[in-house]
Amino acid sequence: MRHLIRNAIALFLLGLVAVAAFATAYDAQPKLVVIVVVDQLRGDLLERHHDAFAEGGFRRLMDHGAWFTSCYYNYAATKTAPGHSTIGTGTYSLGHGIFANEWWDPRERRIVSSVEDENTHVLGLPAGTTGEKWSASPHNLLTDTIGDELKLATGGKARVYGISLKDRAAILPVGWSADAAFFLDPQSGYIVTSSYYMEQAPQWLTQFNAGPARASYLNRELKDAAGNVLRTTFPQKNSKGNAAGYYDLVGPTPWGNDYLVDAAKALIASEKLGHGTNTDLLEVSFSSPDILGHKVGPDADEDRNMLIALDRTLAGFFAYLDESVGAGNWAVALTADHGVAPMADYAGKLRIPAFNFSPEDLQNQLNHMLKLRYAKQLAALPKSAPVKTLTKDETKKAASLPDDPNRFVVYIDYPTVHLDGDAFERVKVTQAEAEKTVGELMLKLGFRSYTTKTEMAAGELRNSVFRQQTLNAYSPLGGWYVTGLYPPFQVGYASGTGHALPYSYDAHVPLAFYGTAFRPGIYRQDVEPVDLAVTFSSLLRINKPASAVGRALHEAFMDNPAASAPAK
Repeated sequence: MRHLIRNAIALFLLGLVAVAAFATAYDAQPKLVVIVVVDQLRGDLLERHHDAFAEGGFRRLMDHGAWFTSCYYNYAATKTAPGHSTIGTGTYSLGHGIFANEWWDPRERRIVSSVEDENTHVLGLPAGTTGEKWSASPHNLLTDTIGDELKLATGGKARVYGISLKDRAAILPVGWSADAAFFLDPQSGYIVTSSYYMEQAPQWLTQFNAGPARASYLNRELKDAAGNVLRTTFPQKNSKGNAAGYYDLVGPTPWGNDYLVDAAKALIASEKLGHGTNTDLLEVSFSSPDILGHKVGPDADEDRNMLIALDRTLAGFFAYLDESVGAGNWAVALTADHGVAPMADYAGKLRIPAFNFSPEDLQNQLNHMLKLRYAKQLAALPKSAPVKTLTKDETKKAASLPDDPNRFVVYIDYPTVHLDGDAFERVKVTQAEAEKTVGELMLKLGFRSYTTKTEMAAGELRNSVFRQQTLNAYSPLGGWYVTGLYPPFQVGYASGTGHALPYSYDAHVPLAFYGTAFRPGIYRQDVEPVDLAVTFSSLLRINKPASAVGRALHEAFMDNPAASAPAK
C-alpha cells in the first residue's frame, strides 16, 4: 500500500511539473499572475522579522516559494515611480524614462508628476465630491510593460489591472494597454480611475465606493501593546491647518493595506480575473508601509507592527486567491520599489555619521551663491520685483513661476537639483556650463560627487563606484538638472527618513516567486528587480518587454533539470 501511495504522489508531482513546463498565457496556465509590490520594503526586513510572521503570508513565499535574498536595484533612482516602472518594464530609467516621482517641466514652468495627464479626468467619485483638477496616465513611459506584452500576445484578451493607494504605483507597472488602474483620491478616500482607460467608471467601482469599506477605517485608534495611541483616523488638522485627507489619516496605518485588499477583491470578483481563456495579470502595490516608514524609519517597533499586520492581510488575500481562482492556478511575485535609510538618530547612536537636511535650505543656499556668482550679469538686466522662494507644495501648485533672475534653482528633489534654464540663459550661460557650475557649488556644500544631465546624456561620467547606477538613472524627460551624492546615511528630508540613492539600504529589496512553476528554496545569487518581468515573460512564453535588460531566473523553474537544489 505504501508503495502505491508513493507512486501516486510521484505521478501527481510529475503532473504539476508538466503543467509548469507547458504553461503559457494562451491556455490560461497559470490562470492569474499577481505582482505584489510593498512600497519601501527593504530586503533585509523580512528576514529580520521572519519568525513573527504567520504561515500563509510572507512565509508562504519565503518558506515555500523561490526566495532571492540578494536583489538590488542597479540604478540611482530609488524612488516610487521609477521603481514601479522598472518592475513592469524590466529596464531602468535609461530605458523607461521615469527618473523621479516628479520633476521640473520647463514648458509648463512648474513641477509635474510622473503620471499626471491634463488630457484625462478622474472617474469614480460620487456626485458632489471634489477631486483633483485632472487625472493620470502612463503617457510618460518610453517603453512597454509585461502587461502590454501579455495584451499583444493574446490579442487583447488577457485582462490587465493595477491597483494601489498611489496613482503612479497603480499605473506605471501595467503600462499603456492595461484595462484600468485604480488608485485613491487622497482627500476623500474613494477609489478612482482615469478617463485614459474608459469613458465611465465600472459599475463595481461605483458600488464599492457606495459601500461601507471606506468609512469603516475612519474614526479609529491604533494602539500599541501598552495601550498607547500610535495613530488615529479621527478628523484632525494637518500641518497647514487644513482638514487632513483620507490618505494622511488612513494611509500610515495597517488599515490602508486592508482597504486596498478590499478593493482588490472587489476588482477580482467583478472582472472574474483568473477565469478567462488566457492568463490575466494583476499588480497590487501596498503604499502604507512607505507612508508610515518615512515618519518612523525601518527600525521602529511601529514599522515592525506594520509588516506583521500586512503579513496577516497578505495571508487572507492569498487564501482568497486559493478560493476564487483555485490553489495552484495562480502565481505571485513579491518585490518592492526601493528600500529605505535608517533614521539619522538611530544610526547616530551607533556612531555612524548621519544627519537630516532641508532641501529648501539647500535651495536657498545655492540660489544665494549663484546670485553672487552672476552679480554683474544680473545688475545689467532690467529690474524685476523680488520673488520669495517657493516651498515644494507652492511650486507644485503654481500655474507658472514669475520671471525671477535670482531663482536659478527652482526645485530640489534630493538628490536631484532642478535648474531654471531660462534664468541661466538670461545671464548667457549654457546648459552644460550651468549644470557644472551648480555641481561644483554642491561639492562646496558637502556633496561627495555630482553628475550633470548633460554628462549623463553623453555617457561621459567621471569614474566612481556608482558610475553604472548613475547612467541607468538617466532620462531625457524634465529640464536641466544635476544629481548629487552626499555620504551614506545623510537623509534629504528635514525630518524622518527617505530613499533616493544607490546605497545598498535604498537599493536592496525582496524578490520571491510562488506557484507550481517555481522550485521552492533560498537562492543567494545576485539578482535585480528587472528580472521579475522577464521571468514571468519566460513562464508565459511571451515576449519580454521591448526594452527589458533583465534575465529569466531559470534556476527557479521546476522544469529546469539542470538547476541545482537551492538552499533550504
